[in-house]
Amino acid sequence: MERTIHQGRNVKRFREMLGIKQEALALELGDDWNQRKISLLEQKEVIEPALLEQVAKALKVPVEAIKNFDEEAAIHNIQNNYDNSVINAGPTINYKCNFNPLEKWAEEITENRKLYERLLLAEKEKIELLQKLLEKHK
Repeated sequence: MERTIHQGRNVKRFREMLGIKQEALALELGDDWNQRKISLLEQKEVIEPALLEQVAKALKVPVEAIKNFDEEAAIHNIQNNYDNSVINAGPTINYKCNFNPLEKWAEEITENRKLYERLLLAEKEKIELLQKLLEKHK
């Protein structure tokens, strides 16, 4: 059984997936377009090639995507691939770390302590320099 692809419905699906209202698409297509005309377009099973190209450009999707998108096939594909991958993954997913998080944390604390000590030393040097300058000016 050969399935026909409803191009108008595909335009609607892509428009909705992209979060574009019919009025916005009409504005994008030009002055002679309005919401009612977009609604009629979305009811057409086959759209003229030139118009389809214009609509695809406005939606920023390939013409072939609108021509070939089969919603039922997409749903079937998602159900058979996504559901099985979730089921096969199971509820227990083990992530193996190749380092000990506590050791990393301890290293960071040590590094922070060293940085703090260097900052204190730099401040002490500044204070000593300022004291020498003050003594010279007395």
